[in-house]
Formats: sequence, C-alpha cells, structure tokens
Amino acid sequence: MTTARPRRLTGGPAAPRSALALALLLVVVLAACTGGGSRGTGGKDDTGASAGSTAPGDVTGPIVIASGRDVTGKNGIRQQLIDAWNLREKRKNSDFRARLVELPGSADEQRSQLLGALQSRSAAYDVVNLDVTWVPEFATAGLIEPLPRDLVDDDIIPSVAGTARWDGEVYAVPFNSDVGLLYYRRDYLKHAGVEQPDLGAGLTWNKLRGLVDELDAELAPGTYEKGWTTQLAAYEGRTVNAVEAFASAVPGLELVDGKGRYTGDVDELTEGIAELRRRTETAYTLQDAHSSDENASLSDFVEGRTAFLRHWPSEYRTLYRTFPEGQLGVAPLPGRAVLGGQNLAVTGVSQRKGKAAELIRFLTGKESERCLLEAGFAATRTSAYEGDAEGERCTAVGPGPSASPTGEGADPVPRDGGGRPAYARDILLPALRNAVHRPRTPLYGAFTQTFIARLGSLHGDGALSDEALAGQLDKALRKALPH
Repeated sequence: MTTARPRRLTGGPAAPRSALALALLLVVVLAACTGGGSRGTGGKDDTGASAGSTAPGDVTGPIVIASGRDVTGKNGIRQQLIDAWNLREKRKNSDFRARLVELPGSADEQRSQLLGALQSRSAAYDVVNLDVTWVPEFATAGLIEPLPRDLVDDDIIPSVAGTARWDGEVYAVPFNSDVGLLYYRRDYLKHAGVEQPDLGAGLTWNKLRGLVDELDAELAPGTYEKGWTTQLAAYEGRTVNAVEAFASAVPGLELVDGKGRYTGDVDELTEGIAELRRRTETAYTLQDAHSSDENASLSDFVEGRTAFLRHWPSEYRTLYRTFPEGQLGVAPLPGRAVLGGQNLAVTGVSQRKGKAAELIRFLTGKESERCLLEAGFAATRTSAYEGDAEGERCTAVGPGPSASPTGEGADPVPRDGGGRPAYARDILLPALRNAVHRPRTPLYGAFTQTFIARLGSLHGDGALSDEALAGQLDKALRKALPH
C-alpha cells in the first residue's frame, strides 16, 4: 500500500554509507559520464538528452523533489540516487541540481500539503512523489503535467504501469511499488507439527484458517493469543484490507469505471463484506487489529501475540533483523492483495519541466530500480528481479549484500546470487503481478473516507447484517462519487 508508514518499530535514522560505498558510487557516476556504462552514441546519455543540454523553456536552478519519508532511512537510497544524478550533471558542466524535500506527517497530511502548495503556488516543487491513488486527482486538477509515453515502457510490471496513466495520458512514472504480503512464524508451525511450515503460492484463506485451528489445538496455552493480525483502524489500512477482501470475493470487481464513476452494486458489496467479516472474525483475528495501524500490528507480531501478519515488503528487513534465523517466513497474501507505491510526476508550476522529466527518467531507470530493490523497496521493473549477472547489480549502495544499507552491522536479509532479497523473485514479483488497484478516481479521498466510516460497524454491538451494511455502503458511495 503505499500509504505513508507510521513510526517504525525499531531503529532510528539510518547511518550514512561507508566510505567504500561512496567511492564506488563516484566510480559508477564518473564511468557513466565519460562514455562507459549505458551511455549511447551521439553525445547523449541514458536519459536521451545531449550532454549539458537544457530543454527549451527550462530555467536554470534547483529541481526540488517533494516526497514522503524514505523507509530506508536518512541518506537512504532515494537520496543516494539523487546524489548520483547531481554528480553526473556536475561532470556534464550542467547547472542543474536536484534537491529532496521530505514532507512530514501521514499520507493524508502529505497529500493536503502538496495540494495546498501546488494550488497556491506557495512552494517551488518541480517533481512530486505521489501515492498511486493520488495520480487521477492531481492530473484532473491540472497540478501535474503529461509526460512522454516512453517513460512507462514494457519493462514496468503491467499492474504497476496502470497506476501511471489517467485519461489516456502518462502523468506519473512508477518509482517504487508496494503490495500486501503474509509474514508468519515458522517456529510456531513447526511446534504444532505442521508438515510444510514453508508456505508459498496456493495458500487460501480457508487453508490459513485451518492452520490457525492446528496451532490452537497443538500449541501450549499462552504461546500466542490469536491467529493473525492486520491493520483495521479508521484510516487507509481499513480500506486496503476491505478492497483485498472484496477483490478476492468478486473476481474482476470494478467499483469505478475508467472515468472514476461508481459502478458497484449491492450484491457485489454484500459478497465483499461477507468475505471481510470472515477474515476478521474474533476466532481468528487479534482483537487489537481493529484499532491497529502498520506500526501497532507489527509490534503485536514481533511480540509473539499472533502467528500471521499482513504487512508490506518494507518490513522484510526489520523482521529478519528482529527474529532469530529460521523463525520468520514470508508468502504471497492469500487471495488478491492491494497494490501500493509512489509515482514521480512533474508539476504544472515547474520552470524546469524538461530537465525534471530527465531526472525522473534516471530515477526510474533499470539500474535505479535494481538499487531500490536491493535497498528494501519493491521495484517497479521486471528486469530488477531477473538475471543473476554480477554486472546487473546495483553498484551505488555499497560493496555487496554483506554491508547493511541501514548502517546497523551485517545485513541479516537472505539474498540470492545477484544480491537481491531472496524472496524477491519468487514471492514479491508474482504478488505485484497479481495485485489489484484501489478504485482509480479523482475523488479517491471521498471513496476511502466512505469505506472507512461505513465499515467501522462491521463488528461489535449493533453490527448490521451483510446485506444491510452493503445497502448503506452502496447508498453512501453513490452520494460520494458520480455514477
């Protein structure tokens, strides 16, 4: 999901990279700027622009990028990629430099800040890093510019590429993606005598409930409290969990059309609500899940209160650092998982639109995406997950997987022969390919607030039947969205 994450469970800001990492970064940048690497012929670099060129109409000056917090920490991978671009521009005798501004607060607060700044022209942002659900809203409002279509090419995972377009135009380029995953306690499953404690593709919610029943029957009382936890508090996490349940219960469900108009009906909503109720019933779900966000649910899982956790790829590193070797497992979420992530867009107020688009091309290119994957993000390009050649590895984040990108000692994350997290190719990539979008509408804020409010009465005293709640939700969505 790509919502901004609440405060992380462990660790503070990441320490800077090692001197060796910076030296390697300089080597790569200098090579790229002097004819090696991916530079083409005719004096053009891998952005397609002539060395030192300025797009017509561009005003020389800093290219300011507004973004939420980088989950890889202070001087994280986003900043390092921006630094690499700046060094390359310096070598080309260009006067352009990019500068990252991290916005504080939750995803909703960041959205409000960006809307206010761009509408009032009170902040000189050239590039904005948008949650995938915001793209239709910012495009419809004229706050971001159409981009060259070739910025979203066939290498970008198709489900992810769909978040970049609106009304027939490319308005943003996928920077890092996100998708719901299932983390689980392998040690609990082993102690309960489960024959295959390594879960993988093919796990269904019914099988998951069966595993919880086995744990309840075999584990000593007090080992854990309930089978699983997730994020059901009154914020975007509730919408994400609901959309995942709805999309799993009703294959091909589309709650809005290509123009953002509501197209759902009571029967579809009833099936979705019934599935969401099954997933969150008291017998299997930690009670605190109903008031949990990402950080709270992560804490409950780490403390051993549950055996299963629905969460995001960004927590893979944190969890592997927390648990002893062999205790943690990760698998695709049963059913359909929601796609999250952030996309880069050029603002309508930018005075450097051409150069800003060049910067986006660099930050979302093949090597950059490989760097993002190795650092802990879900990459947007298929090529980042495939191939094992040494030359395909990211050379801008350190000498190899033995160095921790967070600066906290040896990296505990299992890696494949190409330096990627070991789960990336067989678990993360298929999950991204199979992921579903939240409704794409310029009025997404109205949609999610309606979902959050109405689904709050799913459980507890006075809970409505599936049919009655579906009727109320349908009526509220028709009021909130055009139809």
